[in-house]
Amino acid sequence: MNGSLGKLDKLPRVALAHLPTPLEAMDNLAAALGRTGGLYVKRDDCTGLAFGGNKVRHLEFYLGVARARGADTVLITGAIQSNFSRCMAAAARKLGMGCHIQLEDQVPDKVGEYRTSGNVLVDNMLGATLHAYTGDPEGANRRIDEIAAALKAEGRNPYVVPRGAGHKPLGALGYVVAAQEILTQIGDRGIRIDEIVLASGTGASQAGLLFGLRALGSDIRVTGVCVREESAIQKARVAGLCGGIAEVLEVDPIVRDGDVIAMDDFLAPGYGRLNEPTLRALDMAARHEALILDPAYTAKAMATAILRARETGPDYGIMFLHTGGEPGAFAYSESLTAELEKLRAEK
Repeated sequence: MNGSLGKLDKLPRVALAHLPTPLEAMDNLAAALGRTGGLYVKRDDCTGLAFGGNKVRHLEFYLGVARARGADTVLITGAIQSNFSRCMAAAARKLGMGCHIQLEDQVPDKVGEYRTSGNVLVDNMLGATLHAYTGDPEGANRRIDEIAAALKAEGRNPYVVPRGAGHKPLGALGYVVAAQEILTQIGDRGIRIDEIVLASGTGASQAGLLFGLRALGSDIRVTGVCVREESAIQKARVAGLCGGIAEVLEVDPIVRDGDVIAMDDFLAPGYGRLNEPTLRALDMAARHEALILDPAYTAKAMATAILRARETGPDYGIMFLHTGGEPGAFAYSESLTAELEKLRAEK
């Protein structure tokens, strides 16, 4: 690993992901947009572990620490359709650990299939212990810590995956590694990439990728697509994470404020909710490239990638980083089916 990445190779890590993930041309989509090429997809939906996704890269570092501490049970808190929680449940099973997941009710108007299918169904299939949480977001971390304390009192050795401000961004290191993987792939194949577009929720994947690229001497633009917070809030979050990565790796900060880009063009009407451009992007990705996207994250990122493709010239290379999350699409099956039928009837 390049020395500019500091102590990355010395940090605890467990191999979980199927790497390197494929890098594919999206020539059909490019043609549909009137381009001759220059569109690519990095298939991080192919990282393995029960449908895969970007969180598998994150978990290599979190669970590296958990194993180093001798943990026998892992805990995490997240939204009902959390991809991170589903990947955690799968990783725990592969490593012979118990898994407790706290499901936060962040989209209260969604009922029925949203609460039982998709990622929740996979969580159940993997045998994770699920805990419902309907309180305020500030209390979620306190509640998961209480569950961990109860497990410890029973003689278990729990490890809580840290979330939010004030914690070391260990998961982001998975995308510092991914930055080198991407640069190797495009270098070996002679592919020009000017911009990488990806969904940005916690911001950890965006921060890790941006930090890794800059540390390795690349000026590729990294566009984070807001799925939960507005652009100004997300930019501050990602910038803070980049600073945290530098501290963990014990290197000087390298990411400048101007490097952090967050677009919220398709955020409305909010987290986990569809809008027309997002639906069209989901439809185009499936019909032209056989890529399955989810409404909460990757469809909004694809809508932004399509927007950027239309705003830039034919020689401008764009990579869409598919962060996974396909199971989440099934939690929207009724509404998605109706909306897609309506959309296609209009054509």
